[in-house]
Amino acid sequence: MLPLHHRRYEILRKQLKKLRSQAGLTQAELGTRLKVGQSYVSKVERGERYLDVLLYVDWCRACKQAPEAALADLLQSSA
Repeated sequence: MLPLHHRRYEILRKQLKKLRSQAGLTQAELGTRLKVGQSYVSKVERGERYLDVLLYVDWCRACKQAPEAALADLLQSSA
């Protein structure tokens, strides 16, 4: 497992924050959509929590982004 502050995980965190921002969502609003607290969203974005693939899919969908398109973008960004 990669450490939370590995460069590849940093790229993922930046993507997640960008998806949320582009969707016009606050951390609290995204947390509500994901059925988690705002602090959980914050910890993922800050690199204090891991994100599994199922939550990644849910995060993308909550931000109105197709998970497969988001994953393709992530892979192109050297993650």
